[in-house]
Amino acid sequence: MSAYLIGYDIGSSSIKATLLDAATGRCLAAATGSAEELAIRVPRAGWAEQDPEMWWQEVVKATHALQRQHPFDAAAVNAIGIAYQMHGLVCVDEQQQVLRPSIIWCDSRAVSIGEAAAAALGNRYTLPHLLNSPGNFTASKLRWVQQHEPDVYAKIRHIMLPGDFIAMRLTGEACTTLSGLSEGIFWDFAEQQVSAPLLEQYNIDPALLSRVVPTFGEQGRLTAKAAELLKLRAGIPVTYRAGDQPNNAFSLNVLEPGEAATTAGTSGVVYAVHNQVAYDEQSRVNTFIHVNHRPEAIRNGVLMCLNGTGILNSWLRSIAGGMDYNTMNELAATAPIGAEGLQVFPFGNGAERILANRLPGASIEGLAFGVHQQAHLLRAGQEGIVNALTYGVNIMRDMGLQINRVRAGKANMFLSPLFREAFANTAGVTIELYNTDGALGAARAAGVGSGRYAAMQDAFIGMECLATIAPEKEKQQAYSEAYSKWDARLQQILSTL
Repeated sequence: MSAYLIGYDIGSSSIKATLLDAATGRCLAAATGSAEELAIRVPRAGWAEQDPEMWWQEVVKATHALQRQHPFDAAAVNAIGIAYQMHGLVCVDEQQQVLRPSIIWCDSRAVSIGEAAAAALGNRYTLPHLLNSPGNFTASKLRWVQQHEPDVYAKIRHIMLPGDFIAMRLTGEACTTLSGLSEGIFWDFAEQQVSAPLLEQYNIDPALLSRVVPTFGEQGRLTAKAAELLKLRAGIPVTYRAGDQPNNAFSLNVLEPGEAATTAGTSGVVYAVHNQVAYDEQSRVNTFIHVNHRPEAIRNGVLMCLNGTGILNSWLRSIAGGMDYNTMNELAATAPIGAEGLQVFPFGNGAERILANRLPGASIEGLAFGVHQQAHLLRAGQEGIVNALTYGVNIMRDMGLQINRVRAGKANMFLSPLFREAFANTAGVTIELYNTDGALGAARAAGVGSGRYAAMQDAFIGMECLATIAPEKEKQQAYSEAYSKWDARLQQILSTL
């Protein structure tokens, strides 16, 4: 009898679902809920919200789309896995009803709250214990709700991350993971427990936190109500849950120290596994518990995030008359390395952690009307994203991480040959591209959590390296010179903030 695994990826742009043949590792179907990008509400500059119930409706739509693509026997579905956009805040009441829109990852309203908490907790506690400033993470967002929406706060029974919410809609169970607690900056790495000083500083009742379940393992079973909506069978176990970047690393078999993963969707991320408890003194990159961490075998994920990658490319597409991305990539490649002095600074999607939570905004500089054409702008956009990612990678290297080789799914910005070339040569890394994505990784991980795969490595059957892109000596110097000029100008911009 066939055995299937379903993976969901709860993103801010779309909700994706994948149907995996557990025996062969072959993707049988992949779908999104809606064709259009999901709406993000921006009530004020720097804010970003989404309706969690919209995510759930998109999960239902995506599941039905899988069934249309590849009709399957629901009785053969062994397990479900969930990946999700990190750092969001969902508040529900005693009846598990949503109390307000989710404050999502790129919302920067709580930056000052996190900075004040870091100062109050002091240097001797904040970084050695939390490994991060409370910054703009989930705990700080909850404090914002407490301060500005006390009537909402008084009704909260559980606070949760986006993936916790979807798991609750599937199973009826309110729970989270250690990795989830760490991404919300609730976890004390030194004491190996929820941070009592942080909760006290924010006056947060620990009872609002959900119970902890393993990242891999049964986290609840599909309720009859959810099964009816999804057209699946009741009782299917949910056996995996992780934030999108730890999950992306798992998807690429990045599990051991020295291994690194990257992605460039709406945001751009480089995520490296470390076996040390390490942090950046300025909290410009962040450390979280990785999916395969055990107390006796430390596996932390060090993450650098650039808020605007694919979103910049989408903006460029809109002002380029809506041409398709392949045409944009080909046109960009006709301009020379460095775009003849045209520079793009892709910081237009909220406060940037790699810039110490500063918000310089996006800018285009060096424009010469007699020199620059559309191709130059498109190339400068891709190089600007690459330069910002390299800036973050260099911070990680300063922490002692050796980042020489990175793995990525062949998707989003990595579909662009120019982007791949620029990243390899500017950051000085070899890129390996694989036939995987977040939803497929979540399905594989569900097989680990359900025991379908006896060993974690068994989950990667069917995964293939599609291409390897190494730095080219003759191009590296030109990219290095362009990056140096870009970095020098960035420092000037930051000095004015």
